[in-house]
Amino acid sequence: MLFGRKSREPEIKYDPDRQYAIIRSSICTGEKVAGFKNKEDGHFTEVMLIRSHEDELYFKELYGIEEIKTEY
Repeated sequence: MLFGRKSREPEIKYDPDRQYAIIRSSICTGEKVAGFKNKEDGHFTEVMLIRSHEDELYFKELYGIEEIKTEY
């Protein structure tokens, strides 16, 4: 179940061999953004804004992720 959202294919591809999922959180504003960080060069690809716990669960379900770290 995608929390009342339409089922769809992810727009951004995720390669778990080359990337890992993280939530970037601003220390100043508290804004959170979910995305993927490249294991080799550290490049972050933003996927979606996280405004609630439901948004985080949606992101995890959309990409089949069980655990996600938060980076500040």
